[in-house]
Amino acid sequence: MSASHLIGLVGTGIGPSLTPALHEREADELGLRYLYRRLDLDVLGLPATAVGELLAAARLTGFTGLNVTHPAKQLVIEHLDELSPDAAALGAVNTVVFTDGRAIGHNTDVSGFARSVRLGLKDASLDTVVLIGAGGAGVAVAHALLTLGAGTLRVLDTDPDRREGMAAQLCERFGAGRAEPAEDLAVALKGADGIAHATPTGMREHPGSAVPADLLRPEVWVADVVYRPLDTELLTTARARGCRVLDGGKMAVFQAVDSFRLFTGLEPDADRMLRHFDTLVGEDAHV
Repeated sequence: MSASHLIGLVGTGIGPSLTPALHEREADELGLRYLYRRLDLDVLGLPATAVGELLAAARLTGFTGLNVTHPAKQLVIEHLDELSPDAAALGAVNTVVFTDGRAIGHNTDVSGFARSVRLGLKDASLDTVVLIGAGGAGVAVAHALLTLGAGTLRVLDTDPDRREGMAAQLCERFGAGRAEPAEDLAVALKGADGIAHATPTGMREHPGSAVPADLLRPEVWVADVVYRPLDTELLTTARARGCRVLDGGKMAVFQAVDSFRLFTGLEPDADRMLRHFDTLVGEDAHV
């Protein structure tokens, strides 16, 4: 374990991300020298497929590891030497640790979302859940929900191959009938207990809502993985319609807790990181 760490975040539109400050503040509390840098594909003028080049550069220049976000969580896999069991099962990586010259991929989104649901949607019914988005975040949310005991997951995605492929893979891992592809949101929501939204829609760079207001019934809970802003249009509308909601903040913190542990070998204080996050959100609101 090193007392000095250089970490990077790879993705597009990551300028507003609170993850770097969240990691650095916890490192300060633990007395670590910890620098967290953004490697924004948009700013660098690189396509998502260039994630392999960034990975190689980070490995050569002494980075401890990288966090990986949209749209590179799946693209990065072919450039890694090894995958953790969770990352291999998901086919998506959000954390890469460089160890003894090897790049090892992990996924902390699953544990992060599961812990978020246990805390923020305690006792909520998971019999039938509609998942919107079958990308890297969506697959993590799907595994988390099914691991938590969701009965049936109805998977929507604009790409039919992705939604059908994800549903098939989930059934293979969790059992027949646990997931099914869905084309029409209104139809999928009939009899559903909750909605898990896992696309970039609602981010500051991608404003809007993936769910029309008239489809939001008070008895349906709504969870969003987006946390910039914390109150997305989807959550604001859902709350106004009487729905129980879960914002993306806790998932962001809990996946960061697990990534920090992987990078440093130290156990961060999750409660303190939640407080860091609240402070950062408050500071951001006044910028």
